[in-house]
Amino acid sequence: MRLAELSNIRSGYTARGKLEPVLTGGRPALQLRDVVVKGEALAPDSQRYDLGKLADRYLVQGGEVVFRSRGEPNIAVAIRDPLPEPAAVIVPLVVIRPDRKKLLPEYLAWAINQPDAQRKLGAEAQGTSIRMIPMAALENLEIAVPDLPKQKRIIELDNLVRREGQLLRQLAAQREAFMSAILGEAANAADHKEPA
Repeated sequence: MRLAELSNIRSGYTARGKLEPVLTGGRPALQLRDVVVKGEALAPDSQRYDLGKLADRYLVQGGEVVFRSRGEPNIAVAIRDPLPEPAAVIVPLVVIRPDRKKLLPEYLAWAINQPDAQRKLGAEAQGTSIRMIPMAALENLEIAVPDLPKQKRIIELDNLVRREGQLLRQLAAQREAFMSAILGEAANAADHKEPA
């Protein structure tokens, strides 16, 4: 099914100039730099910004998906549900509100991040120096929609695969540190060995 048939898709808020953090008041905001980790549920940072009164379409409360429409990579992340308070989403981020009767947010983010979907979006990309995915390309993206229990299993499996990758990288780093320490001790012992 087309993504537009499964969700409500809106651009984020267009800020007038650079966002400056405020010490009191304001609200949390998601910016392009916040969407960097592939496939992990996202929560806004603790910085707050004075954005005035914003329409609900620019806010996330949890359970939405945020998509990076500009730059690379053009990934999607699910917003942790629930958030402590609504957060503003700043352009060039796009807010995708899935129909929760048909799509889990985590599954939707996973589906958008799959190589086939990324190739389709990439084929529609515009711009030479800064890549941009047009809203129409996102709206027309075809998403496979298994039933909700199967979506949940796919997300659980994906989480296990990512965790396995993290553990393997940690193991390799520890093995390398261990081998370096042993080789260092061996070299040190050889240097201090008294001649016969």
